[in-house]
Amino acid sequence: MKSRLLVAAVGVPLLFYIVLGAPPIVMMAALCALSGVAAMELMQCVGIAKRSFLFGWTVICAVFSVTWYYDRPEYMEVLWFLYVLVTFFFAIYKAGEIKLVHILAGLFAVIAIPYSFSAFIRMEDAGIPRVCLLLPFIFSFLSDTGGYFGGRFFGKHKLAPKVSPKKTVEGSIGGLAGNVLGAVIFAAVMNQWFYAGIVNSYLGMILLGLVCSVVAQIGDLSFSLIKREFGIKDYGHLFLEHGGVLDRFDSVLFVTPLIEIVLQFVR
Repeated sequence: MKSRLLVAAVGVPLLFYIVLGAPPIVMMAALCALSGVAAMELMQCVGIAKRSFLFGWTVICAVFSVTWYYDRPEYMEVLWFLYVLVTFFFAIYKAGEIKLVHILAGLFAVIAIPYSFSAFIRMEDAGIPRVCLLLPFIFSFLSDTGGYFGGRFFGKHKLAPKVSPKKTVEGSIGGLAGNVLGAVIFAAVMNQWFYAGIVNSYLGMILLGLVCSVVAQIGDLSFSLIKREFGIKDYGHLFLEHGGVLDRFDSVLFVTPLIEIVLQFVR
């Protein structure tokens, strides 16, 4: 708990600044950095050495993908093709040292992870108020927090013991409850003090919170599944005892594209 509070004391103000007050270039830089670190963590997880060409090549492409998804999406296929071509050339050169799992992990790091992080920039560019960019974090972190306390105080029935032994059904329900509370508070605060009428339906916001909690838990369990397959406890140590980017932002990576899609339809 002390570690959670320490990370929150530093991370929450920084998050609010980057999302709500920082110039767009700062947000872009932060998202590029997160994408690059996430790529590093994933490649290390699947067994690619830090000094390997494939390691550096994947990290560079993951960073550039964030900007390309936003600034020049019509050229993303060029980047993907170039990544695949160079990666397989390197794999052929190494003659068996590079496995298919390494290549697939690299593709995930270059395509899926940057796509999720760049959604924040796309939403802002589409005219969505910056305050709404907090929703992926609110619904991811409150689902996680609700799940933590729900599991700690009421957890009895295992949710997915072969994937994440500590996760419980009661914790999952706690995550849903956390997002319901977060949805109501967010709607009330926005309508009362900041953007009157930005949330037209409390029921709609609650339903969004519930769906996001389900998606967030799938994201959490998905990255736990990868960790268990490769026998690691955490992806990294950027956030002290809470692990790395993929440990802290696993749910965010799944929730953010969903929020982007929903907001495109309800604006």
